[in-house]
Amino acid sequence: MYPSEPFPHFVDDYLAYLYEVLPSQASVDGVHLHDDLLDDLSRSSIEAHVRALAGFGRRLQQIDPTILPPAEQVEHPIVAANIDARMYEIETVRSWERNPQLYANTLGISLAGQALFNHAPEEERARRVVSKLRQTARLVEAARENIRECPGIFLKIGLETWRGVQKFIETDLPRAFATLDDLHILADLADTSAEATHAIKSYVEYVENDLAPRAKASFRLGRETFEQKLKLEEGITLGADRLLAIALRELHEVQEEFRAVAGRMNGRDPMSAWRQAKEEHPQPGQLVAVAQEQLKELETFLERQSIVSLTESEPVVVAPSPEFYRWAFASMWTPGPFEPKPSRAYYYLTDVDEGWPPERQQEHMRDFNFPTLWNISIHEVYPGHYLHYQHLRRVDSKVRKSILFAPASFVEGWAHYCEQMMVEAGFRRGDHTFKLGQLAEALVRLARFVVAIRLHCDDLSVEQGMRFFRDEAFLEETTARREAERGTFDPTYLVYSVGKLMMLKLRRDYEDSQGGRFSMRTFHDAVLAQGNAPFWAHRRLLLGHASDAVLE
Repeated sequence: MYPSEPFPHFVDDYLAYLYEVLPSQASVDGVHLHDDLLDDLSRSSIEAHVRALAGFGRRLQQIDPTILPPAEQVEHPIVAANIDARMYEIETVRSWERNPQLYANTLGISLAGQALFNHAPEEERARRVVSKLRQTARLVEAARENIRECPGIFLKIGLETWRGVQKFIETDLPRAFATLDDLHILADLADTSAEATHAIKSYVEYVENDLAPRAKASFRLGRETFEQKLKLEEGITLGADRLLAIALRELHEVQEEFRAVAGRMNGRDPMSAWRQAKEEHPQPGQLVAVAQEQLKELETFLERQSIVSLTESEPVVVAPSPEFYRWAFASMWTPGPFEPKPSRAYYYLTDVDEGWPPERQQEHMRDFNFPTLWNISIHEVYPGHYLHYQHLRRVDSKVRKSILFAPASFVEGWAHYCEQMMVEAGFRRGDHTFKLGQLAEALVRLARFVVAIRLHCDDLSVEQGMRFFRDEAFLEETTARREAERGTFDPTYLVYSVGKLMMLKLRRDYEDSQGGRFSMRTFHDAVLAQGNAPFWAHRRLLLGHASDAVLE
């Protein structure tokens, strides 16, 4: 018996289709065939997308996984779940009918990808930006037609993001192409920027005056939808109640360790020790410079220690977050794994807004205290996301290389795991404030774990979620509120802690399988060599079995 078509051929067809209908995601993968296009999010296009996905699902079902080579047997269900997850998002979660931020992010990320990365000559990238700006009115009209009512919190975040995109177009795009000397392209860029800005302003006015009074929908997914989303997107089959029990157990254990470390700091009580540590932070406007120095120290440490292999690459650029992405505390923008040659990556940090009052600026910077910033730099750059992406470039399998198949529980789980792993490896040994910062970051992720479940499966309010982050993870109130608000539109942001816990279990089980021959570097290199995959797949690839016990 032979498969109806070779599995690699199917994967090529499916990826080519996704790249065509989701050009913003294609660019993130490092594929630039459709860089002059914006995603078409009109209702008719979305309905056509569902029909196409169903067709790919039927084709995949005709390929018998039992007769495929071992690696393809692992990848077959990964691709099947990806198809099902995309259909589930469109048909059941329906963010395209509920969340204006989806449209703003699509435009912002698409434009930023052309402005930031030198994957083509400046003139060519500027022409692509002009083309995208011409299509902005169509994207805005799709948002206006598709979103008839939505949760109030989605409007709040959506308006912030749309205004950020507008500012990016008006301020950052001219800077990005400041050295361009083609007057025709510059004129087109100015004209289309004005057209796009007008369309955005009109939509913002519509949202404020027309949509906002009708914004009475609930942000909650509900238990069944929440659990199914986790299963399809992350391969996590545990129910919400079991996950919540694990989250509360881990939160309690990390809080106890936090208290113990704080107690060793001049005998201070935990809150007093952490408050003191938070007063030591970069001054407003100095965040980028401080983080740049941290990266140098982290890279030197990894070069000297046998923890994980480094790769040759372009230096990381540290910069302030773009306006449209200021809802994120920090982020790592890395060229896609299919880019033919390495190019610069950007580590973004959200510094204060100069228009904020001094009290808010200081509050914001307290959450960027030095120990916390160390852990953010580990998470985002070395040996977290940035190094992970550099290893990803070496992966042969398209399924496990493409970002379009990547489960967030592995991507974020690896980076969050690295924070603890670097402490274990001896980085800044004896620095109790650094250890306290690592634990504080773990508490924030565990608070996300708890709040995400209670927001979407129970009746937790955003206000109660804010208090949970403030009281249980020791965040400043403004940051705590932003974290709780994020849980409404990013319901699976529990993946950080879940992924870290699954990574630790994989490491323990891999060490047991090595019979005394275990080394951290071998393990980390082996994991990164497998590329992006759900943890059940990593277990089958590294351990030879696919036990459902990926989390304890």
